[in-house]
Amino acid sequence: MIRTEGLVHRYGETTALDGVSLTVDDGEFLVLAGANGSGKTTLVRHFNGLLEPDDGEVFVNGRPVDEDLVAARTAVGMVFQNPRDCFVAATVGADVAFGPENLGLSRSDIDERVETALSAVDMADRADERLDRLSGGEQARVAIAGALAMNPDHLVLDEPFAGLDWPARRAVLEHLDSLSAAGTSIVVVTHDLRDVLGRADRVVALSSGTVALDADPETARDRLAQFDVRPC
Repeated sequence: MIRTEGLVHRYGETTALDGVSLTVDDGEFLVLAGANGSGKTTLVRHFNGLLEPDDGEVFVNGRPVDEDLVAARTAVGMVFQNPRDCFVAATVGADVAFGPENLGLSRSDIDERVETALSAVDMADRADERLDRLSGGEQARVAIAGALAMNPDHLVLDEPFAGLDWPARRAVLEHLDSLSAAGTSIVVVTHDLRDVLGRADRVVALSSGTVALDADPETARDRLAQFDVRPC
């Protein structure tokens, strides 16, 4: 479970999050929606300690994030809007191995995690390929594999479909379906709910750094337009 209590975050004099309390249950598929600048990315960057609150608390699996950042970042896998932002190596396999290597795992365990993660995104035979020679959709799949190699309980994807053509979008959606079916919590951050609204258990919309809507997908559908969100 991921839980925030009264979360506040400021950038200088600008308040990006203003007292956000939110829970993501184990195994839940949650869509976090809202217009650009509503606070979505700021919120999820608190889930694994990439940002520090100005006020409030964040818990992952019952433990305050700031008590053990390694545990939080192991439990919460993060995939950013631009996959290139999270690449740290030149090749597919080396990049996916980076996270497990930093956990201090044995070489055999690292290799097993990399193989399993790449197989999950249909790239098991491409570990030696250079990342800069992959298409945008392929890079998105590698970014997901990098998160999966950490064996996270929760997977957070920030605008994962931006710039993807339909085949790449469909491939990512299929992987999310498989993960969700296996019990992984999924949080998709987006302002365009095509293809994800029907998969969601719940929709939360942010507006000006506060939770403006928290509802089931059918209830949310009729109200999302007021938050500059495309529901379908």
